[in-house]
Amino acid sequence: MIVRPKPGLKEILFAVSGSILPRIAGRLLTIAAISVAAILAARGHPGLFVQISAIPFTLIGIALSIFMSFRNNACYDRWWEGRKLWGSLVIACRSIARRVSTLEHGDRDFVLRGLCGFTAGLAARLRGGDEVSAIEAHCGQGPWRGAVNPTDALLSRIGAWGLGLMEAGRIGPIHHSLLEEQFHLLAQVQAGCERIALTPVPFSYSLLLHRTAYIFCLALPFALAGTLGWWTLLPVLLVSYTFFGLDALGDQLEDPFGLEPNDLPLAAMTRTIEREMLSALGDGPLPPPIEPVARVLQ
Repeated sequence: MIVRPKPGLKEILFAVSGSILPRIAGRLLTIAAISVAAILAARGHPGLFVQISAIPFTLIGIALSIFMSFRNNACYDRWWEGRKLWGSLVIACRSIARRVSTLEHGDRDFVLRGLCGFTAGLAARLRGGDEVSAIEAHCGQGPWRGAVNPTDALLSRIGAWGLGLMEAGRIGPIHHSLLEEQFHLLAQVQAGCERIALTPVPFSYSLLLHRTAYIFCLALPFALAGTLGWWTLLPVLLVSYTFFGLDALGDQLEDPFGLEPNDLPLAAMTRTIEREMLSALGDGPLPPPIEPVARVLQ
């Protein structure tokens, strides 16, 4: 996730770090080269493109803008839902930490380190990392090694721990019910994140938008070159930057759990939960919070 203060005029005009420009620079250079070729052809052969009107491009551009806004809204909804799910994860972990604060240190140690392992395992699972190693860094070896879903296996182990405490008479049924409610919330968070990660925006939907944007931007210079001459570069590159930029931004937001600059900072949120759970145990020194690198927080 990009972290930077509100940009001023200078940054709006010239900032490259944190913008979508590096990702689409190659496409813009291609459009610029085609525009130059169209301008040279129009200057060398006046009237070559005279029958190509800019009016159809105006209508197509409006339709393409509306279509692209729908797709970007859908992708942003996925990004925002992912952020809300991880917010619920933080709330559940803090609630569990409060509700086990009166237990013996050994019991608290098991469940709070288990929450660290659950969070780290979920982040690794969503980013295609080593899920088992992420869990074992906090919880050691257990039944999650070799499980189809190691993170869920860890959560089941934590749930069984709570049931065992109630059966042993160390917590009451109401206390167990309150803990189980938060464990259920953690399971819902994991299932919600997996639903987003495993259900991309329909391919045909994205393909139609990609093709239309490319065809529009590649054909636009030939409609303007005969009339605007070298000024053709300005509107063509501006329109191409907007369409290609929105297209690339939608691709990043579609998978909010990846490693792109605009994706969610799962590593930083995982570290936040780890620090709070270890602090509740009284352990130290705590691992340092993850800071942005080149204005990007992972």
